[in-house]
Amino acid sequence: MELTYEKALELLKEYNKEDFHLQHAYVVSDVMGWFAQQLGYGEEKDFWALVGLLHDLDYEQYPDQHCIKSQEIMRERGLDERLIRATASHCYGIYVDIKPEHQMEKVLFATDELTGLIGAAAIMRPSKSVEDMEVKSLKKKFKDKKFAAGCSRDIIQQGADMLGWTLEELMEQTIQAMRASSHVN
Repeated sequence: MELTYEKALELLKEYNKEDFHLQHAYVVSDVMGWFAQQLGYGEEKDFWALVGLLHDLDYEQYPDQHCIKSQEIMRERGLDERLIRATASHCYGIYVDIKPEHQMEKVLFATDELTGLIGAAAIMRPSKSVEDMEVKSLKKKFKDKKFAAGCSRDIIQQGADMLGWTLEELMEQTIQAMRASSHVN
C-alpha cells in the first residue's frame, strides 16, 4: 500500500487521541524530515517523516506492547516492511530486539527521547521556545535527573553513540531540527 502523509495521519489518529501524543508525533516527524535533508537522504525525506509520525502508533492504547502491537497493525494494513522495522527499532533493548541499523533508524532512536527533553526545557525558558536554546543550558537539564524524568538519558546517549556523534552534536542538531519544525512553539 502506498502510504501518504494524510493516510498515515488518519492511522495515527485512529490509535491516538491525546494532544500530547499527537504533538509528539508531529514534532518527531518534522525532526526526521529535517535530518533526512541534512544527512543526504533528501529523496527519502517524506519516508523519514512518515517513520517519525508513526513511531509511537501503538503507545497510547498499548503501552505495555509498544513497538510490538504497531508491527501487527501496520502489517494488517500492508504497510512497507521498512517502515515497520524502522518504527519498531526505536524500542530496541526495551520492548524489541530489532537493532537500529540504517541511519534513519539510528536518528529516530536518538531523537525520540531527546525531542521530549528539549520540549520540556523550552517550556521552562522565559521565551518558552527552542529559538534561543543553547546546548549548554540543555546539558544542565540533561544532567538533572529529576527534570523531565521520563526522558531516558541512557537512550539519548546510546543514540548519540550509535550515530558516532557526541552528545553535544546530537543536541545541537536536534535543537536546529526543532527550530525548523512548524509544530514547535
